[in-house]
Amino acid sequence: MEDTKKYLEKKGGYMEAIGRRKSSVARVRIYKGKDGAFSVNGRDMKEYFSIPSIQHTIVAPQKIVDKKFDITVQVKGGGFSSQAEALRHGLSRVLVAYDETKRKEMKDAGFLKRNPKSKERKKFGLRKARRAPQWSKR
Repeated sequence: MEDTKKYLEKKGGYMEAIGRRKSSVARVRIYKGKDGAFSVNGRDMKEYFSIPSIQHTIVAPQKIVDKKFDITVQVKGGGFSSQAEALRHGLSRVLVAYDETKRKEMKDAGFLKRNPKSKERKKFGLRKARRAPQWSKR
């Protein structure tokens, strides 16, 4: 744990983790910072995710650790909601790598588990995954 903190204190040092949800992948980097800047794909987090409930989803792991970091994120694929959950997953992973003592709290909150739910594939003979064609007896 001491090595990771020393790594962050180097000039330009950062810690990185990857979070996933459905087809979204988020690469999260934390830098030692005082102002707590948070950018997603080169834009401010509040500008990129304009819905307040999604912003609360993203910031939740940071409230557990209760430290200020400069955070940059590259996120691809999926929609806004799955991107936000992928970001939360990656942020939780990198914060646990920084401070191993917060692992239990993150795990209890469910932030460290990758959400396995994704879209079910379409089957042949059906219109969608489970939707059958309309059938009439007469």
